[in-house]
Amino acid sequence: MTDNGATYSYYPGCSLHGTSREYDASTQAVCAELGIELKELSDWVCCGASSGHSLDETLNIGLPAHTLKLAEKEGMDVAVPCAACYNRLKVAEHALQEKEGVREQMKDLLDYEFQGTVQVLNLVELIKDRVGLEKIRSKVVKPLTGLKVVCYYGCLLVRPAEVTHFDDPEHPRSLDEIMEAVGAEVLNWSYKTECCGGSLSLTRDDIVKGLVDGIVDMAKEAGAQAIVTLCPLCLENLEMRQSDGTYPVFYFTELLGVAFGLKESEHWLKKHLVDSTSLMKSLRLLS
Repeated sequence: MTDNGATYSYYPGCSLHGTSREYDASTQAVCAELGIELKELSDWVCCGASSGHSLDETLNIGLPAHTLKLAEKEGMDVAVPCAACYNRLKVAEHALQEKEGVREQMKDLLDYEFQGTVQVLNLVELIKDRVGLEKIRSKVVKPLTGLKVVCYYGCLLVRPAEVTHFDDPEHPRSLDEIMEAVGAEVLNWSYKTECCGGSLSLTRDDIVKGLVDGIVDMAKEAGAQAIVTLCPLCLENLEMRQSDGTYPVFYFTELLGVAFGLKESEHWLKKHLVDSTSLMKSLRLLS
């Protein structure tokens, strides 16, 4: 099913208004190119990732439920670029629908009775399933020929499967198919849903470095020149905590922007901690 020209509520989350502004900018530009209007929710709050949900069960549901309340009032499905935010909103959605007493508790807390009328969509899901691969291909003016990548979903986008209901939790393919649609060579590998360490980057960087080096090493072993992801925290860990500090990591929307010939693309890539423009220029994908 395709849904071109539709409008969606947009929940950027904290990272896209801070350390991942290039993800926000590339998301909005690519969606506009694909005919999707994103209407940022007013008065949205932090979803609770990655500490709030571990400290208090009421915060665990109440923070993302506030965003669901806003989306229901707008009457539009909500698009969520960040995998961690998506996971938190899906957990709240699941609890409101399936757990006894949660809807009543949230009604008292938020002064709102949930109707279950909106769907939470991650950005890959929105672009692949609502826009469609055919529309993506039609927008390509500069195929990503010669670019060999592996797609890294991380652990929060696909798990727990009974909550997210997105793709195969062990071997997802949606992001792979999007990258193939714009001409990249997508390689198979076994680490696409491994954990990068998440917020342990702040407290146990020794653990995160080990996890990240394992991911990067497996990407290299697969023959990839770069990793493509959709999670701000994953990208930050993969860039900051890799040992050699030279292996490129991209947001998938940035590569869509390059393939669509969007002039802002190089500006987004220059915001990265690890140089990614050199690879793109060597393949004549950037001038």
